[in-house]
Amino acid sequence: MTIVIAATVCLVIISILIWNYRHQCLLRDRARLMRDAMRHRDFSFRLPTKGLLFGEKALQNALNDMGHEIEKLVAHNEVESWQRLTRVLTHEIMNATTPIRSISQAYLALPDIKDSPYEEGIRAIYDTSTGLATFVNSYRKMTQLQEPVFKELEVANFCRSIASLYSDLKWEIKIPPSMRLRADESMLRQVLINLTKNAIEADAKTIGIECVDTQGALLISNDGHVIPDDVAREIFIPFFTTKHSGSGIGLSLSRQILLKQGLLLSLAERPQRGYNVTFILEKDKL
Repeated sequence: MTIVIAATVCLVIISILIWNYRHQCLLRDRARLMRDAMRHRDFSFRLPTKGLLFGEKALQNALNDMGHEIEKLVAHNEVESWQRLTRVLTHEIMNATTPIRSISQAYLALPDIKDSPYEEGIRAIYDTSTGLATFVNSYRKMTQLQEPVFKELEVANFCRSIASLYSDLKWEIKIPPSMRLRADESMLRQVLINLTKNAIEADAKTIGIECVDTQGALLISNDGHVIPDDVAREIFIPFFTTKHSGSGIGLSLSRQILLKQGLLLSLAERPQRGYNVTFILEKDKL
């Protein structure tokens, strides 16, 4: 009898040791995954809590939420950094091109230059400097956004008004009729139109908009081309684009427009079921 009890105790101890070893391996793997996510600036990680003890579950949930908050903070810092850089670049470029444009324009007005061998070269200088000035002015809107005019919007009706502009697409709008959002109507419309145009350029045929929680977060999804991981990390950087004719400011501008309204735009790590790309529009809690 004593031998049986001793054997049972030994078996229990061994089982506990094996379970503890496997559990520690699980925690080690989680730590490695989070470290890799941070190293690759993927702050949208959310690791499951299945198989964890209650204290470990609380810690994992806190780390998951922390990753989301870090992503928001990075978004803020990136927007501010690019705004400062854009202001400096546009200012310096305009300082350099304005006198070139003025001088070349003055030379073109001289009688001695007209129909001379120099006219073509001076006109090329004038046209190039004028084109560069126009190009720079088009990007000044990155740092000169108008102040939002807030009003309470009926989100469902607002989204349906966007859908009516693109009747060739299939729209799946799942938003409670009672949902309201305090935002600038024209600026928010510009954001949704930007997202829709991007989806169309990615060959999307269906766009879905749905509310997912009581805080009013919206998921804006489409079935266009999947965004590769290396591209996903860059899409909110101004002037970054994978399109031959793209300017690369649409998503960056959309994020800035929403930040001025206390909202945040981000790309979901995993798209909603039935879609290939999902953006999250939510209240900015920073």
